[in-house]
Amino acid sequence: MRNVWMVLAMIALVGVIGSTVATARAGTVSGLVIVQSAYSVDETANRLQGALQAGGLMVVARVDHAANAQRVGKVLRPTQLLIFGNPQAGTELLQAVQTVGIDLPQKLLVWEDEAGQVHVAYNDPGYLAQRHGIVGEDQTLMMIGNALSRLVMGATTRG
Repeated sequence: MRNVWMVLAMIALVGVIGSTVATARAGTVSGLVIVQSAYSVDETANRLQGALQAGGLMVVARVDHAANAQRVGKVLRPTQLLIFGNPQAGTELLQAVQTVGIDLPQKLLVWEDEAGQVHVAYNDPGYLAQRHGIVGEDQTLMMIGNALSRLVMGATTRG
């Protein structure tokens, strides 16, 4: 019976991940969910940071890669990285497989491409499960995937 529940949970997780990936742009990078934003890099990052904080998540850092490039005389299109975490969910994954700590805390990358379109990317929880061999945490992974999808879609779409 336990195996049946595991299979059902994995099917549900694949469905969530599949629907999230369906919203991503074509040509995604393996293991990433990439979503277009209707806002500038600054506005998207601000909206994401506000949503993270409003949701009780800990924003660990915000890195402005373009500003850092400028400090060393280089030019980079607007690119920002938000590093954030949920110690409750993260600890559960770390207890399952400690190597997932290399991918935690989680990150949201916001950048402007060569055509001026802004995108947000984050690690697909299913990819993390596969990468680290996480088993028995399907509910946690599904919760993380749903939360990330809602958060990013809410911060990147108008209306």
